[in-house]
Amino acid sequence: MPGTTDATGRAAKAGDIRARMLDAAEELLSTSQDNDISTRAVCDAVGVTQPILYRLFGDKNGLLTALVENGFERYISRKQSLATTDDPVADLRAGWDDHTDFALTNRALYRLMFSPVLREVPEPANRIFELLKKTLDRCAAVGALRIPSDEAAQAILSANVGVALSILAQPGRFGDPQLSTRVRDAVFASCLDETAAVRPAPGDPVALAALRLAALLQQQPAAALRPEETALLLMWLGRLR
Repeated sequence: MPGTTDATGRAAKAGDIRARMLDAAEELLSTSQDNDISTRAVCDAVGVTQPILYRLFGDKNGLLTALVENGFERYISRKQSLATTDDPVADLRAGWDDHTDFALTNRALYRLMFSPVLREVPEPANRIFELLKKTLDRCAAVGALRIPSDEAAQAILSANVGVALSILAQPGRFGDPQLSTRVRDAVFASCLDETAAVRPAPGDPVALAALRLAALLQQQPAAALRPEETALLLMWLGRLR
């Protein structure tokens, strides 16, 4: 139908303009001296009037929020493309290093993504925490986690963001190329116990399941079991490993 075709065409055009505006905003942000951009400059770069920007994003804050959301989506896609090995601690290290590399590669965007000036945190920002927790749960499954995965995720992510922002904000003071590695190792030492890590034989699903259950019980004992029952269960699970 002609009406449907016209509506589809208008939606596609609006989507194209929106994408171009986000690209222009990121480019302007990367060259800004004060880490700020104007809506007029974005519209001029795309060749549209400001009312179109307001129709698509609401206001400047809406534009910046959309830009941040786009940044987190790219970050998540990058994280999901990282190789998963049979060594979760090594994967955790690789994840930290990749986070720092993302910050250094997307300096202005990264500062905006973790800026306190935004009125609300986009939903994708919460997903990076969950991705980190999944890797930490794998560490727990091999007995390498000292503290609950939620607490470890808070410590690791806040430290990773903190060191990245410090490098970006004051490269002269925090320009040591080994700084991120040293902070990483210090934080990991407080959260992980690699010497306690136990890995079951390849292809042994029973041993792997026993290891995971034991790690979970050690982090949070089951309410239905008395302490002596939990201790007995842990002993049996140890035999299965």
